[in-house]
Amino acid sequence: MLLLIFLTLLPLCHWLSLLDTVGYGALFLSSLLASSVLPLTSDGLLLAMLYNDFSAWHCLWVATLGNWVGGLSSYGLGYLGKREWLTRYFGATEQQVQNAQYYINRYGIWTALFCWLPFVGDPLVVALGFMRVRPLWVSLLMLIGRFLRYATVIYLAAQATT
Repeated sequence: MLLLIFLTLLPLCHWLSLLDTVGYGALFLSSLLASSVLPLTSDGLLLAMLYNDFSAWHCLWVATLGNWVGGLSSYGLGYLGKREWLTRYFGATEQQVQNAQYYINRYGIWTALFCWLPFVGDPLVVALGFMRVRPLWVSLLMLIGRFLRYATVIYLAAQATT
């Protein structure tokens, strides 16, 4: 978090020159934090790296793995958690908890494919953990969903620059 704040305070040209030094590690950390319960995004850094000729494949895998590990940490928090923690620490209302439970019961394990979605993804993955939905399948489907998300962002970035 402090690294991200520090990087945003530097002048943009200096920040871009730091990419050569911190590049993939910063992308991993940024992606990990973006998929935690913190309201961050890794898209800006990913696009800056692509613009500065970093390997699209390396960026895809590093961002995917970082985002996946962050998602697994959120799943783990939910898995270890208690129902009252959802409302107390995550700010979820009882209605939101009931809505999440309804959708998970209705759509099952497949909701893990959509854990990358802004605003709803983080609470959804915490809810999947809280409801003890099968960890191996959640993990696999989260990995697929996050891979497809970053692949789409990279593809669209490539289309925009050609």
